[in-house]
Amino acid sequence: MPIKPERLTYGDTVGLISPASAPPDPKAIDRSVAVLERLGFKLKLGANARKRWGFLAGSDRDRASDLMNMFTDRKVKAIFCVRGGYGSARLLPLLDFKTIRAHPKIFVGYSDITSLHCALLVKSNLASFHGPMLNSELIEADCPEFTVQHLLRSLMDTQPIGALFRCASDKSKFKVCPPKLPAPTVFRRGKATGQLLGGNLSVLCTTLGTRWQPSFKKKILFLEDLAEVPYRLDRMLTHLLNAGVLQQVAGVCFGINHNCHDPKAKKMKEYRQTMEDVMKERLLPLRVPLVAGLPFGHILTNATVPIGVRGTLDGNRGDLVIEEPAVT
Repeated sequence: MPIKPERLTYGDTVGLISPASAPPDPKAIDRSVAVLERLGFKLKLGANARKRWGFLAGSDRDRASDLMNMFTDRKVKAIFCVRGGYGSARLLPLLDFKTIRAHPKIFVGYSDITSLHCALLVKSNLASFHGPMLNSELIEADCPEFTVQHLLRSLMDTQPIGALFRCASDKSKFKVCPPKLPAPTVFRRGKATGQLLGGNLSVLCTTLGTRWQPSFKKKILFLEDLAEVPYRLDRMLTHLLNAGVLQQVAGVCFGINHNCHDPKAKKMKEYRQTMEDVMKERLLPLRVPLVAGLPFGHILTNATVPIGVRGTLDGNRGDLVIEEPAVT
């Protein structure tokens, strides 16, 4: 079983870092600090969080140093990423995973941060959180309350997190209302339980063949991507099939794949597959539960999904249920 970090409480200090790209607007850092303070936390900003170096937020050593310093700082209880973009994988050879394992704590991000999630699970056996980032959702004025409350529940509550879409009420003090989205699409019914693994599909593919590649065996694989037309989604799923890893999973679910349609499809005389066509053709032969349209991904309605924690993909109801708490 993976190591679960200690839960977050109001008044705790949280670290804010830029492990990949810098936000397009430098003032987003200040807005990010204000959001976390408004939620009830103290802030520690990474020493290099404001740096810019081409498409990166500072040099690799700068960004790796910020991440390691946050893990070893006894006052910091959680680490939030400002943005994804690109660059997380460049940090992996520079990180001390034994030290991280000795100082487990909450780590939150998604998109390019998928590289770090995989490495933390493989090398430090640490559960981490595929969740909203400051530049992407939390600083937006129209960020849904669902996104905020689901994040807080995942990081602060020692009760099982529960279903993503239906969000049944229980004894938790964090009342997460169901997201205002269309019901998920079920491509194959059935139920499967296993350790949650996933994140951004294109970034997950880049872990294959590296020492940070996670095990896919009996996992519930959750995937999302941004601005990838159907043939590129097909290419990535085919790559995972050719590598023999998709055949090992217990279930597959997709979030909201924002802007993953082919804008030229209607104008072309030749047949063009849709994203849904690709999912069915590539994944139905696996004969495992398959659901799409769950509330996570590059969207404002972005649920927090803990990586390494046990979940059930319910293909009968079209939902992903996180069966246990992700913090202690």
